[in-house]
Amino acid sequence: MPTNGDPLARRYRRLLFCHPRAYRRDRADEMVGVLLDAAPAGRTRPTAREALNLIRHGLRCRLGRPASRTVGVWATLAAVVCGLFTAALTTRGAWETSRPLPDRAETAAVVAAVLPGHDLGDVDLAPALFTFYTQRLTARNIDNLVFGDGGEYQASSVVAEVTASPPMSAGETLALAQRRLRETGWQLYEPTVGRYSGCADKFCSRITDTTDTAVPARRGDTELTLAIRAESPGDTVQLWLNLRRTTPPAVLPAGVVGGLLGAGLGWLAFGWASRRTEASHPARGAVTVLYALTMVLWWAPVLLTVPTLLRHHLDEPHPTWHPLWEWLGQPAALLLFLAGTATALLGLALAAAPRRDPLPTAAVG
Repeated sequence: MPTNGDPLARRYRRLLFCHPRAYRRDRADEMVGVLLDAAPAGRTRPTAREALNLIRHGLRCRLGRPASRTVGVWATLAAVVCGLFTAALTTRGAWETSRPLPDRAETAAVVAAVLPGHDLGDVDLAPALFTFYTQRLTARNIDNLVFGDGGEYQASSVVAEVTASPPMSAGETLALAQRRLRETGWQLYEPTVGRYSGCADKFCSRITDTTDTAVPARRGDTELTLAIRAESPGDTVQLWLNLRRTTPPAVLPAGVVGGLLGAGLGWLAFGWASRRTEASHPARGAVTVLYALTMVLWWAPVLLTVPTLLRHHLDEPHPTWHPLWEWLGQPAALLLFLAGTATALLGLALAAAPRRDPLPTAAVG
């Protein structure tokens, strides 16, 4: 029997923690003994190949159902989606490390540097980094967030109206802004231009042509978008400046750590429920149905949102990408996520029910 004083034996036993407790209780000594017998003299640590094999075998054992060829696929689906949602939660918390949004003084300084000869008009200051219908999210509007309006929870920005004195044409304003942005250290992105026509009054007696130009730029932790609207006839030019914070550095490591933890917990929870309902369990069918329903409710928003958001990012320049939870369809599909969470918890609760006792074996006379 391997001794606990051997450092190699202790390290092998640590790797065996990937296996279920009952499996370790029955086979740990035998497995460690075989590994020690095969190890050359003087080795103090498992090889990378041994470690990976033990971890892989342990995770596979946690799933139970040795006769199933697809249990690994179902476990992976559960682990990945759990990892994605926990990563989204931890990244939302990491966003709170960002600096507050610019105030009026910082906005005025940006306007003076980027658009000299222009005056700062009304400034709409945002109450938080993320807002719901431009207001801070509170407990009073959680019901609206859940039931259909979750898409209105978005990254907020400071919106400032800018006027030129004397007035400048849209082309002159664009050229000035691009030149000054480069000179003051901003990273400039390709402008986007949209054109459309519409009625100038309710009787549609006059048609106006409108051109909207958006100039995105980034410097440090600040993202800027200059919006230029030109209407003709009349050559009217309107200017707005949007300022927001870019993704803080803490978001990426928080997402990686949260995603790995969530994926691991999802795998373990699936494995526990799988082993509990492997045989002779009264709720085996119900747990399977609840698992399938959970995967549909959690994965459907992700599969529908990712292609749409990817096209959006490819069509328009984005100094800062949309946060992770929006790629998962959240909180627009928050009701589906909550329903999936409820079915997952119900399935785990049913899996915890006692198994049926095996039928007694008749005595042979």
